[in-house]
Parts: sequence; C-alpha cells; structure tokens
Amino acid sequence: MSDFTLANYRNLVDALRERGYAVRSFADAEPAAQHLILRHDIDVDLDPAVAMAEAEAEMGVAAAYFVMLRNPLYNPFAERERLMRLLALGHEVGLHLDAALYNDVEPAAVRECGMLEEILGAPVSTISFHRPAEVLRDNPAELAGRRHTYQPRVFSRMGYCSDSRGAWRHGHPLEHEAVAVGRALQLLTHPVWWSGAGERVTERLDAIIDARAEAFRHHLEGQIETYRRGE
Repeated sequence: MSDFTLANYRNLVDALRERGYAVRSFADAEPAAQHLILRHDIDVDLDPAVAMAEAEAEMGVAAAYFVMLRNPLYNPFAERERLMRLLALGHEVGLHLDAALYNDVEPAAVRECGMLEEILGAPVSTISFHRPAEVLRDNPAELAGRRHTYQPRVFSRMGYCSDSRGAWRHGHPLEHEAVAVGRALQLLTHPVWWSGAGERVTERLDAIIDARAEAFRHHLEGQIETYRRGE
C-alpha cells in the first residue's frame, strides 16, 4: 500500500486534472464530459476522512463523503464536529446506507437520511450503498427521493474506479478506459486506506484500533473516577 498516501492521492487528482478533467458533483457531472466525481465512503473512521477533506480543500476541489449511521466503528452523533468540518470545507456529506440490514430499503433510507440531516442541520441529497446488492447497482430509480451513486448516469454511463479493500480493483484510474477516451469518471476512495499508517491493510487498521483504544481510555479516565485512580 505504499502508493496509498495523501501525497499520492493529491498527485492522482492533479494528474487527472492535467489530462483535462474537472471535478464535479454527483448532481452536475455529465457522462460524456471530462468530469471527475470524487467519492469517499467512510466505513471505518472519520479522522482519515477529515485529513483527506482538508487536502482536497487545499487543492480547491470538493468531494462527496458518505457516512454510515449503523456502524459499530464510529458514531456520527458523537462525532458531529468532524462531519461539520467536512461541510465547512465545502464538501457534500451524504448517507452511506447498509441496505443489507433492511428488508425494505425505502423507509429505512427515509429514516436514516432524516437522522443524518438532523445531525448536520443540512439536507442530504445523495446516498451510497455499503456492499450494494446487484438489484441496486445500475438502478435508475431514486431512493427516498434522493439520487444514489449507482444510478446509470454516474455509474454505467461513465467510468467507475474503486480502491475497495485497499487495492485498485478496476485497474489504476490513470489507465482506465474512460480516461483514455475522455469520458467522465466516478472515483471511489476510502479515506482509511490513504492514512499512510503502515504498508499493509492490517497495519493501517491496527493503527486505527490502537488510536481508538487510547481515546476510549482517556474518555474513561475523564468520566469514571475509580478508573482514573487505577482502582
């Protein structure tokens, strides 16, 4: 994973822009144009997302960050300041929905979008799916009255490239067939893989586990006197 660093992420976005790509939102990107959508699904931790968002803001580009509500690894309600930081930097914050948790996705999406809007104090306009089922991929229908990241306009009609599981599963973005012919590209990256803390996937995840354990320890020390005294 030595290539997966924030510096190399900057280089990748710059290289695409040098090839004529302009960063656009899910609402504005056109499949036939040299438009680049920067999408980030937050599966593990919000801290790497904030670091990536700050790097993008320094580059003058805006991305879309998708947040999970039903996730044991982070709590958007408790970490609202980080989400507000993403908005303050000019990025979109949308819902990352684990559709596999529900028998009926539509009302679940309505509920989760409403909860996220309550946290943000801002509308949620776009939904991405966590490990999407085939029925959701390339489906043109809106969900909960909102666009989603697998609708044909932004998925099958333009290029799609992801760093799923810490590797380029669809080939390197600069070598993508859409880039070769100047079509739009949806680039999905997961900020956790770009944290730079270790050369392997397991090392980067272990670093997050260690940081979370230390933060939890500090929280306990501040809340429980007997723990603070070591009793």
